[in-house]
Amino acid sequence: MVSTAAIALGSNLGDRLSALRKAVSLLQCAGIIVKASSDVFETLPWGETDQPLFLNACILAETSMPPEDLLHLLKKLETDLGREGGKRWGPRVIDLDIVFYDCTILHTKDLVLPHRD
Repeated sequence: MVSTAAIALGSNLGDRLSALRKAVSLLQCAGIIVKASSDVFETLPWGETDQPLFLNACILAETSMPPEDLLHLLKKLETDLGREGGKRWGPRVIDLDIVFYDCTILHTKDLVLPHRD
């Protein structure tokens, strides 16, 4: 079964645009089908405001992965792209979040859908 998910992308360290593009490319290599993508926006940081500006975008994707597996893939790609642990809302090379997954409402320790932050 194919599901539709919105995935938010953000970066505020290093070559921000390259990080966003590489993340999308790696998602496609993993079998995620990108149906649409937003423009890229430069935004102020949220939460922890004393840090560089972010580049943010969102993609609409199709996947046969359940939401938990998609989250696991996103976290692996973040690590592969150089993201290190740090402060919540702190600076990062890449941030990938599932905004929604079909009409799924889910609240577990690791995943809240739709995304609330």
